[in-house]
Amino acid sequence: MALLHARERRITVEEYHAMGEAGIFSEDDRIELIDGHLVAMPPIGPAHSHSVNDLADLFNQRLYSFDRPPARVSVQNPIHLGEYGEPQPDLVLYDPDVPRDRHIQPGDTFLVVEVAESSVEYDRDVKSELYGRAGIPEYWVVDLVRETVVGFRRPEGEGYAERIRYSRGDELTVMTPHDLEPLPVADVLGAQ
Repeated sequence: MALLHARERRITVEEYHAMGEAGIFSEDDRIELIDGHLVAMPPIGPAHSHSVNDLADLFNQRLYSFDRPPARVSVQNPIHLGEYGEPQPDLVLYDPDVPRDRHIQPGDTFLVVEVAESSVEYDRDVKSELYGRAGIPEYWVVDLVRETVVGFRRPEGEGYAERIRYSRGDELTVMTPHDLEPLPVADVLGAQ
């Protein structure tokens, strides 16, 4: 096994894009580049897709109550995390002034959200380290099975210094932008 890992070669974001342009992946393939590895993501089920759409609606309602929205919402689009990482989180709140000639980067990002049914442990353990190392200021895992949201804040070293579990009845406050109204966890989770 050690010999296998000695021969392993990580793929760069540039190579990942070249593979896509060469037609190695189809548009329907759900593949992310995580630390130089291609990771196949599970298919999106109905509960997952409705939750992502509902969450985007909740954020957009709050953001577009401002004359000039303090953030934009990106749904299932790439976020560039350096030479070896380009995940496609379910939702990202980001700076509205990001140049249109590049993908969103950690410095542009206020919040990353993953909605999970079958990938809870992966999103909670692996992706929290990935986003924390990249300096993403805040990360939420919406666990549809346990009906909770785990919030990660204050990136530090190999993850986050703060981890809080929220359930129905609680409210979620986004650290940045500061002016957004809190989101009731019940609204984030949707109807029972």
